[in-house]
Amino acid sequence: MRKHLWLVGLFIISTTFAKGWKAGVSKVVITPKEAIWQAGYASRTHASEGKLHDLWAKAVALEDENGQRSVLVTTDMLGFPKAMSDRIRSQLQARFGLSKANVLLNSSHTHSGPVLYDALHDIYPLNTAEEAKIDQYSRWLEGQVVELIGNALKNLEPVELFSQNGVTRFQVNRRNNKEGALLEQTELKGPNDYAVPVIKAVTPKGKLKAIVFGYACHPTVLDLYALSGDYPGFAQIELEKAHPEATALFFQGAAGDQNPLPRRTVSLAKQYGKELAAAVERVLEEPMKPLSAQFQSAYSEVTLPLSAPPTEAQLLKIQQTEAPYMQRWATRLLSEMKQGKPFVSSYPYPIQLWKLGEQALFSFGGELVIEYAIECKKRYGTDIFVAAYSNDVMGYIPSATILKEGGYEGQSSQMVYGLPSIWDASVPSLIYAEIDKLAKQIKLVTLAPK
Repeated sequence: MRKHLWLVGLFIISTTFAKGWKAGVSKVVITPKEAIWQAGYASRTHASEGKLHDLWAKAVALEDENGQRSVLVTTDMLGFPKAMSDRIRSQLQARFGLSKANVLLNSSHTHSGPVLYDALHDIYPLNTAEEAKIDQYSRWLEGQVVELIGNALKNLEPVELFSQNGVTRFQVNRRNNKEGALLEQTELKGPNDYAVPVIKAVTPKGKLKAIVFGYACHPTVLDLYALSGDYPGFAQIELEKAHPEATALFFQGAAGDQNPLPRRTVSLAKQYGKELAAAVERVLEEPMKPLSAQFQSAYSEVTLPLSAPPTEAQLLKIQQTEAPYMQRWATRLLSEMKQGKPFVSSYPYPIQLWKLGEQALFSFGGELVIEYAIECKKRYGTDIFVAAYSNDVMGYIPSATILKEGGYEGQSSQMVYGLPSIWDASVPSLIYAEIDKLAKQIKLVTLAPK
């Protein structure tokens, strides 16, 4: 009788998992094998010198009870340029039948990873040999990401999925708090979003298979010539050390105006990594929300207009008076102007919404500022997850407030990314309208009036 009950129990468990989620994970080292220019800082003057730890690309593939498949990729990179992202996703459609809506390519935005082709090249004084090295590495990386996803799909096995938000507080709004004056301040000014979103995948035997977690904070603790994933890299190392059977995957949030402060030492990068890992561990140890095995997605590329481009006189002035990277930007635009080449007047901006059972995940391209995450949570609930730096990183995505105020995130960063002008004032409202449109497609209910 006891044996019979045990068999019945086993049948119930196996049937439950058979009808539920499946997950597969894979990871690959993407550390360049030779010295290469690092992305993120215009102040660097030469290529990398070694590494603090390896860089990784990781993937978790999911399949719901209806056979619907999706893949999240996380990487120790500044960001996927549009051309690379488009090619990767085209290959995934051809090889695995994965639509753009069901593929999320996220980058941690580490400033200690390699430069990629077609991205921010005005800020790097690269010669022909260095350009060739970057091109070769970038094409190799594309292939690695596609194979990575294929391996994750091959490794699908029954799991249960759970989600929950944690919290940690080392992010600081860099527009409202000056780094040099932090020791004099008795309080930090916002806006901020300290959420640590966590998803875990657990096998029928109770084995922790995947830990997916995020945070909204620039990985700019370090400005060394050593390659690393910065604090997200150290956080993943800590979690995989504590759970050697699991793969830890970090996705970056709406970190456009959020910095880790204080910064600039390896010890601080390790400290913030441990703080983030501890926040994740606390969530893993407490009850988490089980997610029913149903996946929904919605995706679009909304046309965001740019403002009028600079005049020839304005470009000539920048060419003579500004920082070297701005001079290179102005020189390129002047050359294009003389060739009669029209400047781009808009950009196809990717927005993607996922619903994993009851858990909503909003993902955006570019360097989204924190106000967007706050507004999404006002509209759709504080338990939603928000990712930025996804599928394409074309520039900063300022809020209406930041567009009015200007500054780096609202104005001059457009030059860093090579865009000919700043965003039009209508951009924030266009983004919110598109979010609401996609939310309806996956049946998310709005909680607050627009």
